[in-house]
Amino acid sequence: MPKTDPRLIVALDVANALEGLALAEQLGDSVSFYKIGLGMLTGGGLALAIELKEKGKRIFLDMKLFDIPATVEKATRGLAQYELDFLTVHGDPHVVRAAVAGRGDSTTKILAVTILTAMERTDLDDCLLKGGEVHEIVVERARNAFIAGADGVIASPQEAGLIRALPEATGKLIVTPGVRMADGEAGDQKRIATPAQALAEGADYLVVGRPIWQAPTPKLAAIKIIANMAESSGINSRFHS
Repeated sequence: MPKTDPRLIVALDVANALEGLALAEQLGDSVSFYKIGLGMLTGGGLALAIELKEKGKRIFLDMKLFDIPATVEKATRGLAQYELDFLTVHGDPHVVRAAVAGRGDSTTKILAVTILTAMERTDLDDCLLKGGEVHEIVVERARNAFIAGADGVIASPQEAGLIRALPEATGKLIVTPGVRMADGEAGDQKRIATPAQALAEGADYLVVGRPIWQAPTPKLAAIKIIANMAESSGINSRFHS
């Protein structure tokens, strides 16, 4: 059984930086990549991201930036100075282009959010988004984001294979939340798959939060997920160094 897998990103969706650091210490060398999102931003999340980066961990800063181009560019420029690994923005082309410009020569990869994995067609109707199946809209938004310069996209396991098949997806990343073990609870995620299934569909990285940090023993939960990931075949390892 592999000790760790660089394709596993653990979401530190806990209350503050102290809890996040404690969880990272529990997970130890079983996890090398962490996601820090908006929920922890006011609880010292950016400071924790920088600290974990200094400890040799990779960091996914999940900010889902959305604003006018000038503001997105400025915000991205400020965050890119820390050389964190991934940064999310909404997948609207004007947002992606602004983030890429703000990133400049930084190694930070810009990932575009297609449709949040907690959303279904009824949610899109409430947001007055155009008609069509969710997977069709996700694929269209992914294509537009790639054309605008995104290094990758965030998409559910159900859409990963469709996105991977796009000509525009060549050399791009697919990062997949909504990953659950077969016996796990879906929570607020509505488009889910097991780790092995998501990887087999074309995902490059998996984001897992509650199934790990809510477990009685987080490290054992992470190891179980890593074992399931190893069951997948046809995995592309281009981006995992």
